[in-house]
Amino acid sequence: MVNKERVVNEFMKYVQIDSLTRNEGNFAKFISDELKKLGLEVIFDNAGEKIGSDANNIIAKLKGDKYGEPIMFCCHMDTVTPGERIKPVIKDGVIYSDGTTILGGDNKAGIAAVIEALKVIKEQNISHSDIEIVFTIAEEGGLNGSKNLDYSKIKSKRAYVLDSGGEPGEIIIRGPAQDKIDVKIKGKPAHAGVCPEEGISAIQVAAAAISRMKLLRIDEETTANIGVINGGKVTNIVTPEVEIKAEARSLSVEKLDKQTTHMIECFKNAADEFGAQVEIETSRAYGAFRIDENDEIVELVKKACKNIGLKAYTNSTGGGSDTNILNVNGIKAVNLGIGERKPHTLEEHLRIEDLVNTSRLVLEIIKLA
Repeated sequence: MVNKERVVNEFMKYVQIDSLTRNEGNFAKFISDELKKLGLEVIFDNAGEKIGSDANNIIAKLKGDKYGEPIMFCCHMDTVTPGERIKPVIKDGVIYSDGTTILGGDNKAGIAAVIEALKVIKEQNISHSDIEIVFTIAEEGGLNGSKNLDYSKIKSKRAYVLDSGGEPGEIIIRGPAQDKIDVKIKGKPAHAGVCPEEGISAIQVAAAAISRMKLLRIDEETTANIGVINGGKVTNIVTPEVEIKAEARSLSVEKLDKQTTHMIECFKNAADEFGAQVEIETSRAYGAFRIDENDEIVELVKKACKNIGLKAYTNSTGGGSDTNILNVNGIKAVNLGIGERKPHTLEEHLRIEDLVNTSRLVLEIIKLA
């Protein structure tokens, strides 16, 4: 039986330990000690050394007492800003921050649920196969922890990521690929008041290109966004250079390629029109994943939900998560809803009922695996 009071108290404790991206060290030390107390073997890889974090990914193992393939549960330890000195408060069965920071349910709600399930297993001597726990660093802003995870240390071929905003029972079986698009437009400076016709405004070129683009919601599977524009310092100089950071995502790789090509062509055509130069770099940040709705990994979650009275349903997402990277690296993974409401905002909150049900779901998956 999941201990409601305990899992709530532990979650409240977790979010008060700062763990901004690439500064997860204090929390990683705390949570690794918790895992060791529960009898898990805890090891670290060297991902943090590669990406400049003060912590590494945690890989923890609990030996099982029955035959079965090992299973993995995965959450990320880092949080976005503003995520320092979080002060959680409970109101009407819901956990909030005090309104000056995020809450950190993304993704410490998942971690709290996993830890609670492990505690119940130990307390009740519940039989299980081998369990692997992976708590990653630097998920926010690039999935960099899972990209640099030492997969040679992992035996599991299936994983459950606990990092979706849906209610417990949601099973994310499709996630998009994402392209990063970095653009540098080079115009020509001139005095804006004396001889502006001698200049080429990089801002004007950028504006022309962006105005011709299909952006935001392209279709039910595809999105695109211009996220950052930097350029210009004073008003009396025709701006000679602008830098732009953009992205495109799609559940369909074919559609993603088409959207990225479209955005590149808009920049190139505008540069040619105004006589400017343009430098464009694109990279595939992560690949798409698609798990069959009737796959064994999905059916197990459905059965677990049925056993504990939750409604299971499959879904797709427009966001990236460690699920994308695990699938690319040969570990079949789905992302499960844990009730992360309004993540990355000051209004982020988590229903206690969802936290408890997520813990119950993790426990039931372990029993069935």
